[in-house]
Amino acid sequence: MNFIHNPTTAQSGPLITFIRVALLVLILFGIGLLATQKMWLPGLVNYLLLQEKNEAIAPVEVVATSTPAFGSKDITFTIDGQPVTLVDGASATAVAPGSASLVVTQYFGNEVTLDLDRDGHEDKVFLVTSDGGGSGVFFYVVGALWTEGGYLGTEAVFIGDRIAPQVTELGKNNTVIVQYADRLPGESFAVSPSLGKSLVLKFDPTTRQFGEVVQDFEGEASAAMMTLVMKKWEWVRVEYTDGRVITPKTPGVFGVTFNSDGTFGVSTDCNQAGGSYTSTGDTLTLSDMFSTMMYCDGSQEGVFTSLLNDVDSYHFTNKGELILDLKSTNATVTLR
Repeated sequence: MNFIHNPTTAQSGPLITFIRVALLVLILFGIGLLATQKMWLPGLVNYLLLQEKNEAIAPVEVVATSTPAFGSKDITFTIDGQPVTLVDGASATAVAPGSASLVVTQYFGNEVTLDLDRDGHEDKVFLVTSDGGGSGVFFYVVGALWTEGGYLGTEAVFIGDRIAPQVTELGKNNTVIVQYADRLPGESFAVSPSLGKSLVLKFDPTTRQFGEVVQDFEGEASAAMMTLVMKKWEWVRVEYTDGRVITPKTPGVFGVTFNSDGTFGVSTDCNQAGGSYTSTGDTLTLSDMFSTMMYCDGSQEGVFTSLLNDVDSYHFTNKGELILDLKSTNATVTLR
């Protein structure tokens, strides 16, 4: 028997074996993949579904329109007819188109709440400052009226330049009283404000404007609303029980200013004076008085300061007067 050697068949044996092994590995890998897909495939599907759900229910910011937000101090009002818009309590605008100088307006505070326009909703009144880059810092009163869409600013009311605001409070008949300190007439701005003043405002819902309530008309002042610190009190006269009356030779020169910190200042026809005071109820005591030492011939300073040193009590009148009652003599000092 003859055996024929076929080199092609001999060489193909290892190749067939390799192919069989490779197919076996692929089959085993496929079986393992099918066995494990129950572990990773549901997790992947669940992750994708969860992401889709989260995007569908992502929170949406809701802006309320029924309750205006005042805490951010975002409001537009006018100063001398020009609109000013505060953003978070501040505004900066060019003094003129193209100018690098800015007018900076800022929320100052001293805020009170009341129903200005009598519509049943609470409105706001507060102070702002305006600084044009010069030496002055101007103070204004602004009203903020409640509306469905937000607060509506009013025309600002000028108070003064570089004053010292004290307190803003509510008065009778829906009025607003701004108490502040100013300088004496002719005093330099380098001097700290020491003259107590008050500005009484009433809002007119028809014109949407504030109007000043003048208190100096006889018979129109409210004694219940008057305070020692509200203004500089000028000496008018002193009346004794024996009929004597002494008046200042130069009206408007003699005066007393009571400050909220318990000190007082005195102006005369010669020197400046001051000291401390205490007040409980209607009692009033002036003490620790000091004075400059200039000599002035014919001055009534001695008369006026001796009256102040003898004060025992005080009261106000409906004529806008401050009456000081003296303790050692049955006399009264009238200031207005």
